[in-house]
Amino acid sequence: MSTAEFAPEATARLIEQGNRRALARAITLVESAHPLHWQQATALLAALRKDRQAIRIGLSGTPGVGKSTFIESFGLQLVGDGLKVAVLAVDPSSARSGGSILGDKTRMDQLSRHPGAYIRPSPSQTHLGGVARRTREATALCEAAGFDVVLIETVGVGQSETMVAEMADLFVLLLAPAGGDELQGVKRGIMEMADLILINKADGDLKSAAIRTCADYAGALRLLRKRPQDPGDFPKALTVSAVEGAGLQQSWEEMQALVAWRRAQGVWARTRASQNAYWFNAELRHALFTRLEHDPEAAAVSRKLQKALQAGDIAPSVAAEQVVETFLRAKA
Repeated sequence: MSTAEFAPEATARLIEQGNRRALARAITLVESAHPLHWQQATALLAALRKDRQAIRIGLSGTPGVGKSTFIESFGLQLVGDGLKVAVLAVDPSSARSGGSILGDKTRMDQLSRHPGAYIRPSPSQTHLGGVARRTREATALCEAAGFDVVLIETVGVGQSETMVAEMADLFVLLLAPAGGDELQGVKRGIMEMADLILINKADGDLKSAAIRTCADYAGALRLLRKRPQDPGDFPKALTVSAVEGAGLQQSWEEMQALVAWRRAQGVWARTRASQNAYWFNAELRHALFTRLEHDPEAAAVSRKLQKALQAGDIAPSVAAEQVVETFLRAKA
């Protein structure tokens, strides 16, 4: 990737004109760990127009719940309505090899071939929170490219998956019927984050079980606190069938109703402002840690402390403080 290939102003214009190749290369750029690439990426992000706002929908779910099938069916419905849909799918990376399967385009074959859709699989690269390191920046690029809806599919359900709520306008939790004590498995944290719980596979022999499961979760949601960013009947639980398409239109109507309410009440703007503050602090911490990690004096002290740490002769907190003090003295 040369600097000429990613001239910020020219690349931004191509993205805003809907150039898929430019968008793909720009997402590759923001995902790169190379310092030079990140300098180019920040210049590109600064050059993008900021007046385009897609509906960002975060989607998490238990393993085997059918997230890919749901996204394809839901996405096909949206593009059928004339909307442009981007899917940012995060695949888990191996902690041992670092590799990812990145098979989402294969699993969403029909949607991936639709001219109104764009699917981008990305490796999590062991980044915690259910999303990739630069999913937020990829979302901003898709917004600038004129997509109406951006679906952010997380790695899989868990207590750490809630980070997607800090980059989405709506957080949808997809669950399966008759899945045992899922309420305990999902935990209260992610339940409180969800704006909409969809019980998938409400078809065939599982339909009655899905209805019962939906009622159970609806009852659980009533026990949770009412949130000021919601109208009185949210959050709520619904049944859907990604295979048959049942419930998808109702789900989309509920999402649109919630978005409209939040915009009218000013919640949308306040949430986006809060998210910007959250990511500013996150980027600040990351930038400071990177500077600290690459500082020669601090790195030398860190290496010297490794043996003492392994032997238990020094507490990690004390060692960390010594490294920080070394870094600050070097910069004074």
